[in-house]
Amino acid sequence: MRLLHTMLRVGDMDKSIAFYTEVLGMTLLRRKEYPDGQFTLAFVGYGNEAENSVIELTYNWGVDKYELGTAYGHIALEVEDVYKACEDIRSRGGKITREPGPMKHGTSILAFVEDPDGYKIELLSPSRKD
Repeated sequence: MRLLHTMLRVGDMDKSIAFYTEVLGMTLLRRKEYPDGQFTLAFVGYGNEAENSVIELTYNWGVDKYELGTAYGHIALEVEDVYKACEDIRSRGGKITREPGPMKHGTSILAFVEDPDGYKIELLSPSRKD
């Protein structure tokens, strides 16, 4: 078994694709419309789906906002340098919701970013121990 993808419902497919590709540096792997079901799927990631887990963005036609609920936590991305990644993300228009620094009650360096729909994305340094 292996993890294939994580699905997120989005309110604006083009805005979401732009965030994940232009701000976070992922690649749009594929996109397909399903007129009979009135939804569009797009898959983004840092490598091909045969070897990497990716994110499935789902746009249900006519729905431009979702309540995230209290169960969702975050997606975590490993980055070489959390401080530099935040500078780059901010310069490309990304929203940093937790500035880079040590984890509370731990030593891992982390930060949080928010996508256009409010989903949290954690940035972690590769040397994390917590």
